[in-house]
Amino acid sequence: MAALSTVPVDGSVGAPVASSGALAAARAALGSRRLLAGVCVVGFFVLLGAIGPLFIGNANLVGTVQSAPPSAAHWFGTTEIGQDVFEQTVVGTRATLEIGAAAGLIATAVSVLIGIGGGYLGGWADELLALLSNVALVIPTLPLVIVVAAFVRNTGLLPTIFVIALTSWAASARVLRGQTLSIRNRDYVLASKALGEPAWRIVLVEILPNELPIIVSQFLFSMIFAILGQAGLAFLGLQSPDLLTWGNILYFAQNSQALSSGDWWWFAPPGLCIALLGAGLALINFGLDELLNPRLRVYREPRRSGRKATLLRRTP
Repeated sequence: MAALSTVPVDGSVGAPVASSGALAAARAALGSRRLLAGVCVVGFFVLLGAIGPLFIGNANLVGTVQSAPPSAAHWFGTTEIGQDVFEQTVVGTRATLEIGAAAGLIATAVSVLIGIGGGYLGGWADELLALLSNVALVIPTLPLVIVVAAFVRNTGLLPTIFVIALTSWAASARVLRGQTLSIRNRDYVLASKALGEPAWRIVLVEILPNELPIIVSQFLFSMIFAILGQAGLAFLGLQSPDLLTWGNILYFAQNSQALSSGDWWWFAPPGLCIALLGAGLALINFGLDELLNPRLRVYREPRRSGRKATLLRRTP
């Protein structure tokens, strides 16, 4: 007679399984070059925005050295009125990241509420929310942001965040609605409904975790759009000059004709920072796609020693 195996009731057997799964996910994350590169780039700017302004005084302080190229005293050169470009770039990092992260979070939250909520409820609620999403999607986003920002008198930090967030949620909501329409008719969701589970629990436990990769991806792209949108608004002069961001630095450089006068050090650093931060966020998105979707992973054959590889090639 076979011996009966006993399983502890305290769930201790599941702990090694969970830890092994977490270890495998960590190994996969460390093996993704795109994810590591993106995290390093974004992490550098986060540290720069959090710690950098603490070591810099007034970045708008006017100096005596005007339109000076990069040197040991001024790493990124100076502006037309003697302001240090390096100090302005470092201080502008914090506000740029705050606008990108906050606007991305708000836009993602709105898209989740409208997309998943409408897709799960169905009926007239879904039709109404889908119509709202389609109308917002038809209107070009950047011109809409420009028009709304032009009518807002106070273009400080919070108004800029809400203007960008409330005009950039429609595409994400449409994607989430389509995914929710597919998930809500699956067996585990129907079983939860048959058991009398409340709607909020079905959405949070059964539907939302399955759409988490899409939500993270949409947040990263919303953050990229928010950073580029704020830079565009500032470049057009639709931002408060008191708000020091990378876009405002570009605006003042363009307004002072830095390109035609050859002061490339005035507009090159903030432009490169915007490009590098956008590239870092995109690399994180691509890396997470490979990590969460096994079909996108690229298999790399492990390297063999020279003697073993030669024997394998000679083997018929």
